[in-house]
Amino acid sequence: MNRRTVVFSATLAVLSVIAAGWASAAKAQSQTGTVNLNVTRAGFIVGIGGGSGTLNFRGRTYRLALGGISAGTIGVSGAQLVGTAENLRSVSDIAGTYTAVSAGLAVAGGARSAVLQNARGVILRVRGQQVGFEASLSLSGLTIRLQ
Repeated sequence: MNRRTVVFSATLAVLSVIAAGWASAAKAQSQTGTVNLNVTRAGFIVGIGGGSGTLNFRGRTYRLALGGISAGTIGVSGAQLVGTAENLRSVSDIAGTYTAVSAGLAVAGGARSAVLQNARGVILRVRGQQVGFEASLSLSGLTIRLQ
């Protein structure tokens, strides 16, 4: 091998190690917490929702307030949801408005599941049971704030 090839190979190896270190450092900073959410919705055409919940993160429990407005709502319903909050760097990352990133809510005998994401990249993966009747219990537009 000539000198130029050796220098190029060594430079490429060093850059690969640096890139791998950055990727693992970013992943190490991002952590997962668990969430418990109690969601209620009511309305005719325009629905108003709210509720409460908790986030367990880094050994502590934080209280959450839920809110949001949805269109196409007819009825009254509630859901108790449990799951994970991924990509948290700090507890404040949980706050924000969430949009659905999966195909939507799945229905199987009252069971619901959803994958939601906020602007900070936090992903909620939740599942639970719906109680009551509502033509469409959509969690997209759900707003979470720390209490």
